[in-house]
Amino acid sequence: MNIRRAKAADITALVALEQTHLQDELVAEQRDNSLQGQSFTQADLTTLVSQHWVVVAEVEQTIVGYVIAGRWSFFKQWPIYRNLLNRLPRLDYERAKLTEKNCCQYGPIWIDSRHRGQGIFEALVSFLKRLVGNELPYMLTFIAEDNAGSFAAHTRKGGMQVVDYISFDERDYYLLVLPTSDSFF
Repeated sequence: MNIRRAKAADITALVALEQTHLQDELVAEQRDNSLQGQSFTQADLTTLVSQHWVVVAEVEQTIVGYVIAGRWSFFKQWPIYRNLLNRLPRLDYERAKLTEKNCCQYGPIWIDSRHRGQGIFEALVSFLKRLVGNELPYMLTFIAEDNAGSFAAHTRKGGMQVVDYISFDERDYYLLVLPTSDSFF
């Protein structure tokens, strides 16, 4: 397995991987309804790769997973992220106030279903944490309450901690934070 920062040449593979696994987070009874997972256009992914943080996992030179982190300036175009930004002034982590200037949006993370349970999740998060840690002390994410698998992975394998709980568009979410480096404390 090879973990590395994404390049522009990876974007087509990232789009394909995302589209294949877009509905994985939704439980079976919700897949037929109007709920949809977060997806990005090719233009969005191009911006994320060139201006933010995208990390890929390769097995035999094929991208089998990726994770994104981005500054709020990119994510605030979507209503759910604006909602998160509005909550930031009320969020504390380890006696520090989370702000638009000291944290970024983490996620989504996608891993091909044939490669799950092989340590890719931990490797992606660890690599991303080091990259973001060069600039920001925290990453913030949200996970749907009914997405038990993702919640378990992020809290057990990723070391993220719940800092709040929100509702948005008739769905409930945990807000989780991950410090990127011990050097900020």
